[in-house]
Amino acid sequence: MKKILFAASECVPFIKTGGLADVCGALPKTFDKKEWDIRVVIPNYTCIPWDFRSQFSYVTHFYMSCGSYIRDKYVGVLEYELDGITYYFIDNEEYFNCQVPYGDIRYDIEKFCFFDKAVLSMLPLIGFQPDIVHCHDWQTGLIPVFLKNEFMGDPFFWSMKSILTIHNLKFQGVWDIETLEGCTGFPKDLFTPDKLEYKKNGNMLKGGLVYADYITTVSDSYAIEIQSPEYGEGLNGLLYARRLDMQGIVNGIDYDVYNPRTDGKLYVNYDASDFRKKKWQNKTKLQQELGLTVDKKKYMIGLISRLTDQKGLDLIRYVMDRVTDEFTQFVVIGTGDPQYENMFRHYDWKYNGRVSANIYYSEEMSHRIYASCDAFLMPSLFEPCGLSQLMALRYGTVPIVRETGGLKDTVWPYNEYEGTGTGFSFANYNAHEMLDTIRYAKHVYYNRKREWNKIIDRGMAADFSWKSSALKYQELYDWLIGY
Repeated sequence: MKKILFAASECVPFIKTGGLADVCGALPKTFDKKEWDIRVVIPNYTCIPWDFRSQFSYVTHFYMSCGSYIRDKYVGVLEYELDGITYYFIDNEEYFNCQVPYGDIRYDIEKFCFFDKAVLSMLPLIGFQPDIVHCHDWQTGLIPVFLKNEFMGDPFFWSMKSILTIHNLKFQGVWDIETLEGCTGFPKDLFTPDKLEYKKNGNMLKGGLVYADYITTVSDSYAIEIQSPEYGEGLNGLLYARRLDMQGIVNGIDYDVYNPRTDGKLYVNYDASDFRKKKWQNKTKLQQELGLTVDKKKYMIGLISRLTDQKGLDLIRYVMDRVTDEFTQFVVIGTGDPQYENMFRHYDWKYNGRVSANIYYSEEMSHRIYASCDAFLMPSLFEPCGLSQLMALRYGTVPIVRETGGLKDTVWPYNEYEGTGTGFSFANYNAHEMLDTIRYAKHVYYNRKREWNKIIDRGMAADFSWKSSALKYQELYDWLIGY
């Protein structure tokens, strides 16, 4: 039996702020349980719903020090089984009593230093000796550092390998060296430019990138892009040096959850065989619910996103007045930067009946938008993988994307001469190029409806379930373990 431990700061269905949680929730379930024993460990946040927390069972506890700032702290280990996967929860009220998983960055850095050491410290006590610890993002970046340094004196850890997956390179866990020494107990010689030092500070993600046995990221294009100064966030030199130990494996989505035939959140269910007759009924119902002009002939564009700079919203601001003509409706849902929240509120007021700004997050409403819209817009500045375009394809909603990262790898641009493609794309980060692409897509929608429906056919037939991605992870795990 091959054993893998996923270590992460969030995981569906317990706690979610972004796509990282979807990956840690969905990927372990796709492995054959006869061959793989995959378990997951996350912090025991008090904001995990009580329905789950009330069922966690106590496994063990111990006391642990971690540098001069973290002395003799209680570490509880709880466990819960769901869908055949064992989940562990690291318990400490001082660090994980919270309304949301992340808040003050200085405090977050201390609590994840504590979490990273606790993950390795618990393993001999619970009797689980993984072949690989698969770490996700900066919050678990110190696990490979602890493993290769402090824990290497114990034979229990000698054969253990680590993988670090970069979900978004922008977030790295950077703080001053003195504080990180106090939170980790690492000697000074680890805080050098070839190890954890970064612009005279300490960097948790960099530590993981230096010490992990292998690095993955969430799409092929992003793995190449982050080796360049434009996308490398200051770590491009290190990532280029480690390029032979790195690959992109595109994320998938859970095809049981995102299934227009069985999705209970939709007004009207449909699939690839009958979307031509039924999909528009979702649009008119959504128009009614959101107070938009009810007309199935309107061209409806959807946007489901964190409202931040990364998502290309300044391009939308630049041309929104030309996007929202009398034939077009625009539906957005999400929260984030106040300037973008207010921007969409303004357009909702200005183009009442054409624009609907929903400045909140609702899983139910997002599913309805995926099912109701004709097109789905993602003009991202950068996008490590992106899951929304995969969900849009699954629901027969045609993506319009910028060619970057995972968007470039998963949406094939429409070619009217060859009759190929699953969406529309533009290359440069340019508002007029985006506007031209939206207009071209709208032209196909209105004037070449049969071609538009064939684009949907191809999109719904594409397979972005976790199956193919899981096979690549299996090959990687086997190679690292030495099978």
